[in-house]
Amino acid sequence: MVAAWLGFRYCRNLIINPWGWDTHMDMRTRISTALKQAMKEKATDRLSTLRLINAAFKDKDIDARAAGAEDGVDDAALLAILSRMVKQRQESARAYEEGGRLDLAERERSEVEIIEEFLPQQLSEEKSAAAVDAAVAEVGADSIRDMGKVMAVLKAKYTGQMDFGVVGPMVKDRLSQLRRFRRFPKNDLSP
Repeated sequence: MVAAWLGFRYCRNLIINPWGWDTHMDMRTRISTALKQAMKEKATDRLSTLRLINAAFKDKDIDARAAGAEDGVDDAALLAILSRMVKQRQESARAYEEGGRLDLAERERSEVEIIEEFLPQQLSEEKSAAAVDAAVAEVGADSIRDMGKVMAVLKAKYTGQMDFGVVGPMVKDRLSQLRRFRRFPKNDLSP
């Protein structure tokens, strides 16, 4: 009722306010909407995965409230949880395949697909490389010792959008190239 009084109109994934700008639903609202839809459609596999996501969110909220955060965790932390869940299920699927349990591997992959619906689109390799270069420039990194700072900047900006297991070696290569360039600069006096 309050939303109607304020003039908000609700769409599937957007809340359109009367001032003209759009605000995406927060992660919790998207999950709960998908959970209700899965209940209506009686999609048991999807429903169980969405319940696992909700349970992980609530567990993290309890930990945050115990630490003193009254509002629980923000969307960035929720994206990190979803990324971790995807990674765990991918590792489990590989282990099941190696063990010859293809049915369980397929179930893990279907859970990955459901979880990935709520993650932002992954950056391409070119965009990831550009993001690494921008982070290196932002931090002013000049050696491998600055890798932690660069990774912290990337994690703050691109949580859920890039696989940090792949980006880590990219950062390491980039920083080692910087070191090589600084160690052996061109000699301007040579012909």
